[in-house]
Parts: sequence; structure tokens; C-alpha cells
Amino acid sequence: MPVSLLWAVDVYGRVYSLSTGGQQWEQCHDALLEFKRVTAVQQCCWGIACDHHIYLNVHSSDVPIRYQEETYENQRWNPKDNFSDHLLPSDRWHWSDITGLEHQPLDSFLLPSTNWEWEGDWYIDENFGGEPTEKGGWTYAMDFPATYIKDKKWNSCVRRRRWIRYRRYKATDTWAKIPSEVHSGPLPDPFNDISCGGWEISEEPRGRLSLWAVSLQGKVWFREGIHHHSPEGDGWEEVSLPGEVVQISCGPGDLVWAVLWEGQLIVREGITRDCPQGSSWVVVDSPNPEAGAIHVAVGDNVVWAVTKDNKVWFRRGINSHNPCGSGWIGMVGEMVMVNVGLNDQVWGISCVDRAVYFRQGVTSSELSGKAWKAVNVPRDGDIRSHSSASISSLHSAGCFFSGEVQAQSVMSEDSDTEGGPQRAVLEVGSCPSSPPPEPPPIDPDVPKPRIPKVTSDSFISEMLSDREVKQEGATAATTASPSIPEEEVALGEPEAKCPPPALLLSPSLSGGLGDPQWSNVDLEETQTHLAVGPAVVRGDSADTCSLSSVATYTLCQGEPYGADEHPLWAWVSGGGCGVNCHSQLNWFNSATALASSVQSMSLSISPAQTAAWRKQIYEQLSERSKREMDHFKHYEQAVEQSVWVKKGTMQWWRDWKPHKWVDVRFALEQFSGPEGNQDGILFLYYNFNEEKKYLHAFINEVTILVPVLNDSKHTFAVYTAERTKQRWPIRLAAATEVEMHDWLALLSVSCCDARGIQGPPSKQAIWSVTCKGDIFVCEPSPSLEACPYPTPCDQMFWHQVGGHLRLVECNSLGVVWGVGYDHTAWVYTGGYGGGFFQGLASSTDNIYTQTDVKCVYIYENQRWNPVTGYTNRGLPTDRYMWSDATGLQECTKANTKPPSPHWTWVADWTIDYGISGGTDREGWQYAADFPTSYHGHKTLKDFVRRRRWARKCKLTTTGPWQEVPPILLSDVTIVLCGAQSSVEPIPLWAISNKGDVLCRLGVTILTPAGTSWLHVGTDQPFKSISIGGANQVWAIARDGSAFYRGSVSSESPAGDCWYHIPCPGRQKLQQVSVGRTSVYTVDQNGNLWFRQGLTPSYPQGSSWEHICNNVRKVSVGPLDQVWVIADKVQGSHSLSCGTVCHRLGVQPMDPKGQSWDYGIGGGWDHITVRGNSIEAPRVRIPSLTPSLTASLTDPLRPPPPRSLLPVMITEMENGNAVRC
Repeated sequence: MPVSLLWAVDVYGRVYSLSTGGQQWEQCHDALLEFKRVTAVQQCCWGIACDHHIYLNVHSSDVPIRYQEETYENQRWNPKDNFSDHLLPSDRWHWSDITGLEHQPLDSFLLPSTNWEWEGDWYIDENFGGEPTEKGGWTYAMDFPATYIKDKKWNSCVRRRRWIRYRRYKATDTWAKIPSEVHSGPLPDPFNDISCGGWEISEEPRGRLSLWAVSLQGKVWFREGIHHHSPEGDGWEEVSLPGEVVQISCGPGDLVWAVLWEGQLIVREGITRDCPQGSSWVVVDSPNPEAGAIHVAVGDNVVWAVTKDNKVWFRRGINSHNPCGSGWIGMVGEMVMVNVGLNDQVWGISCVDRAVYFRQGVTSSELSGKAWKAVNVPRDGDIRSHSSASISSLHSAGCFFSGEVQAQSVMSEDSDTEGGPQRAVLEVGSCPSSPPPEPPPIDPDVPKPRIPKVTSDSFISEMLSDREVKQEGATAATTASPSIPEEEVALGEPEAKCPPPALLLSPSLSGGLGDPQWSNVDLEETQTHLAVGPAVVRGDSADTCSLSSVATYTLCQGEPYGADEHPLWAWVSGGGCGVNCHSQLNWFNSATALASSVQSMSLSISPAQTAAWRKQIYEQLSERSKREMDHFKHYEQAVEQSVWVKKGTMQWWRDWKPHKWVDVRFALEQFSGPEGNQDGILFLYYNFNEEKKYLHAFINEVTILVPVLNDSKHTFAVYTAERTKQRWPIRLAAATEVEMHDWLALLSVSCCDARGIQGPPSKQAIWSVTCKGDIFVCEPSPSLEACPYPTPCDQMFWHQVGGHLRLVECNSLGVVWGVGYDHTAWVYTGGYGGGFFQGLASSTDNIYTQTDVKCVYIYENQRWNPVTGYTNRGLPTDRYMWSDATGLQECTKANTKPPSPHWTWVADWTIDYGISGGTDREGWQYAADFPTSYHGHKTLKDFVRRRRWARKCKLTTTGPWQEVPPILLSDVTIVLCGAQSSVEPIPLWAISNKGDVLCRLGVTILTPAGTSWLHVGTDQPFKSISIGGANQVWAIARDGSAFYRGSVSSESPAGDCWYHIPCPGRQKLQQVSVGRTSVYTVDQNGNLWFRQGLTPSYPQGSSWEHICNNVRKVSVGPLDQVWVIADKVQGSHSLSCGTVCHRLGVQPMDPKGQSWDYGIGGGWDHITVRGNSIEAPRVRIPSLTPSLTASLTDPLRPPPPRSLLPVMITEMENGNAVRC
């Protein structure tokens, strides 16, 4: 679980944050002002200070917030001055934007605020469409506007070039003031409430947020233009209202509720991607007509409210189609306020003890949760001694009261449903060794003394009156922890009300002290009541006992809370706290003191004592083993060979036509020999033409067991070497998913035992990922890269590792990283198993919960006709009106299911605006016909259109992977090194999901996750990166251009600059992989290219050479071995896509290789051989001499190696490979 923060404000206006991985509140010491309330999201926190201004705290990140400013310099050619600044009157500005309509000279660009700074000066962009331009960066055209090219021609009359400058946001981890201004001037009144959300409304622009604010006069304002490159926003816009608003709440999506002064609630409707502030309000009645609402909190699909009697209410029936819901449900508990965070988790502040509470049991199926649980963690300043119980402590507090101070006695008025906490309070002057005296009777006619009430609206009224008094240092006093009753409490059950006793102070104790030093409080309600009694102050104990504590408050001096007292909170915000009902948090761990004591005990043992203890244990175990084993060596072995069989019934996909599912009996017979070696046979019994037949496969011949996606059956495939050649496995279907997983786990363990593979993968292992996200590893043999007779690919054995990833990268030192479909980074922990591997098939440690999120896409297609325009009525030859991307399969919202039963929907269908080619405001793409290239604007020739719908689904599994938060990645690469290399540290580079280039610091063999990211500046977003031998770093930009990073070394891990490498044949590159001395790339059309001319003095190389086509991914290892995932590989029945292929004949003198050997496939999506540094044994090939000819007839001579599979044909026809 990535670390996130829970934010809160105490009654003194100080802001604290609690990390999901921590155990104490951390104060934001940067805040110089007292804050009223805060609202947080994952990347930042907004707050309102006591000066009624809004402040922003952006969390620091390894990737800075950078914004690219650009302007274009335009010139026209004339016979006299050649190209010059003298333009025609009808031309665009000399300095303009890309359209030429806006005048943008260099000196017109100013920083938005003092929170920004320039990174450098203006410079010329010399990249054009992925290709480097001539020096000067000019691009040419016939006229404005037109299509520009990088080469000058005879008819090029105009030219332009782009100037770039970056500005960086510098006010991170500090409170930056946001100007309270509108376009016409300052706001008429200050702010009183604030709420942030809306990040799920649209993904473009990146980091888009909606900020709503309420002024003191009850007006609502919306902050425009908040996104990643503009965290402060652009300005305020007033939103019309049906009445005066007192409080507002905004959820992650399109849910916005507000509370009116009259106690009613209003709901904002019409919130869309293009109109994030909505269009209208709908009034919703208060849960209790007699006690109006005072607070509301919304999430994704939930609404919580608090009424004036502090009752908590839950709104049922909330969804995207019904934002108003259907009715209110009363919940147990009395709260001052509530807040809904991520995953609809709920936080609140109790009106009983002012503590922060967490709602337990909130799930997608039970959004109301089950019970409230207090968050009992200390603050980072709670270091005051528990035994400081002298009157001098009152001086340090800055104030003193004489008279009676009432301890906390807040109880629920509705005793039928609520129960209040009770605390025992010792009286002043009582001796620690004496029992607490009986409480004196309370005169009902005497008014209660009150703690001075805070008058500033930054705090809740009478917040400080709930302060309780405790006797510090007394051993007989006990304090009951505050609690909120569970929902299971029966309604109507009477509960006793036991108000705590009053505490009286003698007036003789208050002389000589100055006036209390308060800040922003009203002392009019302070009352002094004198009371003298033997139960309060006794002369016989006055000399031995001292005053322990009084209810004092100071806003300016010292620490207001003792070490044994809980803080009083005024506001909490969980909008950036990523927890769920299954999160393992340390906040509710009551054994903190025990853990610290155990730790102190362990630290008291010296290393010498530990070594002696371990040696003694080892000697005792060795002696016992020798005593028990030596006396039985002369006995014969009882069982020399064991055989056991497991049987079951399955369905088998018949090999011959007509192909169909056939009921079969399935049996696994496993046996062990006298030497402990294990083997087995798979039997598959079936009937054909009323004749019993069977298929069999030896366990040691099985090469892989693969789960197969099937909508209606739980299927898996069994491959052998022969069936790998044919691309036609044994397909079996189990009755249930549990049965399929049991068989897969059993067969996998049997195959590993037969091949002697146990434990985690080795450092040299080859990793691969299927298109389904399953992870497989193969232990390479020393002859795998032998020349000229390597181990055939179809004989490689692959076994599965738990987890779910999109890609994996490794090196020969055992450092393995992976990236999920949701771009989350994961690091390998050294375990094995996980997922459906249980018991002995999985390691007991280093297995963690892993989640992944991906989108399922369907397309809505329409055709235009003259009568009705665009409709869902197409031609008979058209594709389905709801289909997949190809249009060949019908996919509607109703019948589209998640990829497998392991996935669950986590969101509803939404329009995807991020599709390539662009869309209009409704998400449509237009074209002349199906299928063709689509564009985001309508023309007269467009007769069809489509738009893509997306829905997110989530997978939860286990595996030997641990998350590396917080930056999301799209690609990762680890430096190549030999098997015996000791690299310290290990260079690791990555690309974020936003295209930023990152370098990981602190990666070692012992700490493979590293410590932090180092941002490497680029002029454009990147999508692929690879680091090879001698720290050669190559990268591919999103526009398809290639770059080489210069001067990368151990002293300068980030290098100094990027060198632009021309693309091969005007192709746009997709992926790059760098080996020890070679560089391979794959372009967007599936062509594989090799970089020629690489030398130590010129590492950029000289030119590209085409190798073959139909390649999806390439991986180059530390021996310069080349492996690819290829498409359209011929099998026995059809072409296979996603096949693992090995390049043969790769040698130092021939780094391009000669031919291809085909391995497992199809359905593979990624492979990495960057960890395999096992060099093949050198074989000396003798010449054909007479003695050699005679040896060929020797019957004892081993058979010749098997012939290689047919090589991939790369003959060119019209510029394209005929077959690959």
C-alpha cells in the first residue's frame, strides 16, 4: 500500500498529517498562521487560515512540476533581405503562438506568481516530427499557414522556428498564499469553507481538480484552471445559489453537496468534463426537520451528513445517475463533522472527546460501514514528562484559574442510542498513595464554570469547553478510553449517566499570578466559584501532594497537551488518504509500548552474545542429529520406490476436426526412484467411435502450463516440446476455478521436481509476461547461447510466478522490477509462489498482496444518413454498432465482462477522450468509412463516426512483489552486468506514465527498491528507455524519435545532455533495447532495426539496418543475445501472435545474427533476457579429416544435433518483408 496522508487541524489552528505508514501525527512546522480547516487530495492540500485567505501546500516529488512555455518566430523571404522579420500586413505576428493569431514576444511571458521560477533562458527547439532539423531549428513552407517541412525548397517563401523555456513550481511542502481575486478585482468577502475533488471527472488536462469555496456571506466560488501544470489555478468564478451556503463538499467525481443556513442541503447537477462547475442546484430536505443539517461530506457514491444535534446520517441510493439519493439512514455516533476520503472511507471528529475516528467496515458492498474506531496515535511533540506535577507548570502554561474548573462531562442526550465515555478524575490535593475520595455533591443551582469559548470561526463553538482535567502522577486514577457505540447496540436500551465529579480549586492557590494569556478568545463567559471542603483540599496532605493539572489553554506558548492527554481536533480531511477496509494500519495498534520494550530488550544483547548463542544451538542440533541417525544407518531402506496417482474429470478440446469439448478422465501418475528423483506421466482417457483411447505426456517433457482466458470455461493449456513447435497445446477445462488452480499448482510442482527446480528463480533467469499479465520464468542452460548448436527454444521449461504485471526487467545481480497495467512499480522480493500457489508451492515470507487496475474498451459506432443524421443504424456490411476495436466482435455495455473472474468492476462506463487522433467534445472520432484513420473533427466527407467507452476493473492477488511508490511508471531498465560483477550502486532508469525520465538512486543488491528518484530533464515526453554496457542510455520519445544520453557514469549517474539520433527510414520508433555492445529498436510498424557503427569513441553509431518485421518487443542481453516477441509465426493450424523467438548466430563479428529459432507462443507480450549472463562453453569444431569421417560411423558417438526450425524469411518485396 503506497504511503498517503491523513490531514487534521487541532483546536489551536495547527495542521498535522498522519502517514498511513507512520504511528504519530507530524506537525506542519512551516505553517506560520493558524488554520481553520483543510481539504486534501493525494498531490496537495488546501487550507483556510485564520486570516480567511486560502493557502496551498503541494507535496514535493522526485518529479518536479515543470511547464513549457513556447512561442514561434516567423519570417518571410524577399528578394532583397532574403528571410527577414519584414512580414506582409496580412501575415501573422513576428512572434506568435502556433496558430499565429496571438502576439507572443519573448518578453511578454511572465511568471504566474512568486511560487514559480525560470529554469533557464529561451532556446531553440531543433526537433521536428521526431527528426533533427538543420542548425537554427527552421522549418519551411510555401505560405502561412501551411504544412511545414524541415528542408528548404525553391518555393519556400516563409519559415518559422520554435523557442522553448521552462518554468518550475518551487513552493512545495510549504503553504503558498492563493490570491483572493476575480477578473474584476478582489473578492467582496473572505472565505469560510473549502472543498477539493473532481479528479475523476476527466484525465485531461493531467491532474485536473475542482476547488469549491464558501464565503462568509454564504456565496459559493469555483476555482478554475487547476491541473498539474497550474496547481494554483487561474481565478475564481461565482456560482449562483438558491440561498446562503454555510458548508460545501466535493467528491472525486461529479458529486457536490452543500448545506444552507436554514439546514437544508443542495445538490449540484450538470457537472461534466466540459462544465466542471455544473449547471443547476436541487434542494434536498434535512435528515431531521427539527434539527437542520450543519455538515455534509461526499465521496464517489456516498453522502454523509451531520445535523445540529450531532447525529450522523447516511444517504442511500447515491450513484452517478441519481446524485440526490433516495433517503436518509440514521447512524450510531455523535460527531462534530465527518469527511469522506478515497475509496469512500469515512473519518469523523467525535463531539464527546474531540478525537479523530475512522469508520470500519466500509466496502463497495457495504458503504455505510460497521463501527467507529478512534485513531489513537501520539503527536510528534508529546514529550512532556508524565510526572511534572508542580504549580510551576502553570506558569509555563501561560495562564491560571482560581476557583472551580469543571472536568469533561459531555454525554449523549439521547441515552437510548448513545453512550458517552466516562473518566475518573482525582481531586486536587489528594495524595498519590491514598484512594480517590468520594465526589462532593453538585449543587444544581450553581452554574457550571466554562472554559473560555473560542469566538473565531476557525474553531467549533465551545470546543475548548470539553477539556478534561487529570491527576498527573497518580497511580490510583484510571481513564477509560473514549468510544463510540457500535451499530449493534439495541435501540431503546437504557444506559446510566454518570457525570464525572467536579474539581474545586482553593482561592488561596491562585494568588500572585498574572492574567491568563489567551489569543482570539472571549473571556466574558469565565466564571469563578469558590468552594471549600475537606474532600477537596486537606491540610494533612498539602505538604506532600501538589496540584497535578488544571484545564488551561494557550494558543501561543508551550505545548498545550500533556504526554498522557489526547489532542482535541477541530477538522479532519482524508481526501488524500488511500486506505480501505483491508489496509493494515499501525494507528490502531495498542501494543506500541510493548514493541518498544521488546526492541529495547533486543538492543541490550551484544553481538558477541548473539554469536555465542547461535553457536551453542548449532552444536546441540548437530549432536542430536548425529545421535539419532548414526544408530540406524545399517537398516535397509523400507520403500525403494513410491507411486501415487491423482484422478479427476475434465473436458478436453479435441485435436482433430470438428473441434469441440469432450468429457475425459484425467490422471497424474507420479513416482520416485531409489535415488530420490521424481517423474510422472499425464494420462488423458477419452472415447472415440465407442473405443477407449488415451493421450499421455511425460512430466519431464512438459515445457509450460498456461491459464487460458475463456468466457465460459476455466481452461488451461499443457505444452510439450513437440506441441510448442505446432503451436497446438493440450487444452483442458476444469469444472470450477478452484479445481483448475489445484491442478495447475500440482502439475507445476511436479514439473519443477522432475527437473530439479526448487525455490525462487535464479539471478540468471529469463522472465516473460503473457498478454493476460501472468509471469513466467525459465532457468537458462549453459548451452542456450552456444554457437553453433544452442538449446532449442521449444525445449525450454517455463514455470509461473505469482503476481500480475505488464512488463518485467532484470539484470544478472538479481535486481528485478516490474510495472503493472496501472503503471504501478513493483520490485521482486526474492520469494516464489503466490497467487494460486499455496503450501509447499509457495514461500512463507516475501509474499505480498498485489493489485492491478486496467481498462476494458468498447466502441460505439454510428453511420450518417441524410434524414436522421448520425444514428446506430448501419449498412448490412458495416461493423456492429457496439463492437471491439476491430469491429468483428459485438461488445455491448451489458454483455462485456471483465477479462477473467479474478477481475471486478470498480467504475461505470465512461467516455474515453484520450484516444489517439483526438476527439470532439462528446468523444466522437470521424472518418469516411469503416475501417480507416479517424480524426477528432467532422468534415463534409465523414460518413461514419465512433467513440470509445472505458470501464476500469481491478485485480487482487499475491506474489513476491512489493510496491515502489509513489511515481507511476510506463517503462523501466536496469544496467547490464556480468555474472560475477559487483556493481555498487546499480544504475536503474525509468519513464513515468507522464513521460518524465527518471534515474533511481540507492539501488543495490541488498536494497533493490532504491531510495529516491532523480529527475532527468527532457524537452518532450518519452516512452521507452534502456541502459546497456558502459552505461549507454538510449531512449525513445513519444513522437518516435531516438535519443542518446551522454556522459553517464557512476560519478554522474544522470549524464549531462541528450543527443538526437535520426530515425531509420522515416519510421517512428516504439521501443529500444541496449546490450553490451549492440542496440536494437522496434518501430511502430513492427520492424526490427539494428544500430551500426557503435564504437567507444562514437557510441551514437552511424546508421540503422533492417533485420526483419512482425516484431512486437525486443530484449538484448549482457552477451548481446537477441530475443523478441514476434507476430504472425506459422504454426500447424494457423498463424500465432506473441511468440518467443531467439536470434541465432549472434557473435562478436556478426552481432546481427543469421536466423530465428521459435519458442513458446502465442499470447506472449514481453520477455527480458537481460539477466542471463551465462556464457556457453567454447566448443572447438574439428576439420573434416579422415579420422573425423571414420568417427561418424562409430555407433557410440552421440547423435548429431537437431536441425533448426525453418528460419524467418526476410526477402523484400516492394519494400516489405514477405514473411517473418
